[in-house]
Amino acid sequence: MLSGVGPSAQLQAQNITVVMDQPHVGQGMHDNPMNAVFIPSPVPVEVSLIEVVGITSEGTYVEAAGESNSMKLSSAQPFKEASFRESNGPTIHGSYGAPNQNPNDNPVVTFNYFQHPDDLKRCVRGIQTIERVVQSKAFARPPRSGPGASLPPSAEEFCQHTVTTIWHYHGGCVVGRVVDGDYKVIGIYWLRVIDMSTVGYCPGTNPQATVMMLGRYMGVKITRETRQ
Repeated sequence: MLSGVGPSAQLQAQNITVVMDQPHVGQGMHDNPMNAVFIPSPVPVEVSLIEVVGITSEGTYVEAAGESNSMKLSSAQPFKEASFRESNGPTIHGSYGAPNQNPNDNPVVTFNYFQHPDDLKRCVRGIQTIERVVQSKAFARPPRSGPGASLPPSAEEFCQHTVTTIWHYHGGCVVGRVVDGDYKVIGIYWLRVIDMSTVGYCPGTNPQATVMMLGRYMGVKITRETRQ
């Protein structure tokens, strides 16, 4: 957008010279929202990174991690806790826009979390899955939403009050709308976009491997084209 490619009305409102009117730039934004439940562990837990431990039939990802917490059960030792997270992408896609001409300022981004009732239902069922795990014999203490806090009266409230992002933003420059199958910007010669902004589907979990393989594949393809 700052280079003049995007919805002309938005660009003109920021006094950006329009190079090409492309209304799909900034549309179709996705994110992987997350809700976490922290459980004090009855046994020692090693600090570990987040990893997927289950995927429900409707595509909700259940992740787990071992974390260190500053709270103490006694005056001597801090306790370790396990955290369970459920994540899924919103049904209603979001959008972004340039607030001004300064490239150092953050864009205006909207993700529309839980704007579709099916998204909230999916989150509730994901939390219920975690609750069943927590109620197993492996855990002796009830879950909590944060240090010293307790779960809200309903799973719907929990989903709405604790939703956060995992920083897996994607979309806004989607294949077939802004770039073609070779990741060339439609209407602009020799300009390619090769990153997660071109992805129009929420993968549900960390997209790092996907974008690394995309970069490798397109790097080889571009090198061959250049040599020819």
